[in-house]
Amino acid sequence: MSDRWLAVTFISPAMLLLLAMSVFPLLWALYLSFTDYSATRGGPAHFIGFGNYTAILTSAQVHTRALTTLIYVVGAVGLQTVLGFGIAYLISRRTHGRGVLTTLFLVPMMLSPVVVGLFWRFMLDAQFGVVNSMLGSVGLGQVEWLTRQRTALVSLIVVDTWQWTPFIMLIALAGLTAVPKYLYEAASIDRASEWFRFRTITLPLVWPLLLIAVLFRAIEAFRLFDLVYILTNGGPGVSTETLSFHVYKVAFLGFNTGTASAYGILMVLVVIVLTQLYLRYLNKLKEG
Repeated sequence: MSDRWLAVTFISPAMLLLLAMSVFPLLWALYLSFTDYSATRGGPAHFIGFGNYTAILTSAQVHTRALTTLIYVVGAVGLQTVLGFGIAYLISRRTHGRGVLTTLFLVPMMLSPVVVGLFWRFMLDAQFGVVNSMLGSVGLGQVEWLTRQRTALVSLIVVDTWQWTPFIMLIALAGLTAVPKYLYEAASIDRASEWFRFRTITLPLVWPLLLIAVLFRAIEAFRLFDLVYILTNGGPGVSTETLSFHVYKVAFLGFNTGTASAYGILMVLVVIVLTQLYLRYLNKLKEG
């Protein structure tokens, strides 16, 4: 066999698997999004054009879920970025025990989201939770963390931050350890202050890597489903119902497969457009 056919032979199984598991389902969902297909209704699907897309984009319910998702993404990713970078900066300044601290902070990220959700659901239980027990021991009243609209979304943000702050910390720590030491030595010779070193050396060099970590976390937070399903099930009411959880309800509780496919296609388009804009900003930052 020639080198060309040998390469094709080795690549073909992976390409076929990719087409079968990723490309075909996406194209099938795109087709279903233009129909009124339902998984529980017999008979063929009927082509309805952009009817599903029009209904979604003009629905007040969708606007509410989109706002909830936006609040969650901004709150969770912003908090994770600040805490993750802060922890990484403190760890990078240590000379002893850095590996042990890093390993301990990475433990939450290694757990399954379902395990994390169940763990925090017990901790945040209004009657028997550890958190309310601690608040009661210091004389504070009990808080209904998961059953009140004001605190349910905040609880989701806190749980997600607890689990995924180590991811930001790990990326930031890699960037901090890659900063050349001679820059700090030159700043020390010039008697530069600690704030001046951080503002002019540390942050500019770590910033592009930190933005990439933020991009990954924002995409994951936008697709949040498991924590909502375990902790609040979208409640109380619909106060914590994100777009992904709403798609689940439309597809597997309402069995409106065509509408759910349109939801999925729109979410993919939103992620692609925002990611492209974000990457253009990163490229301009790199060129500058």
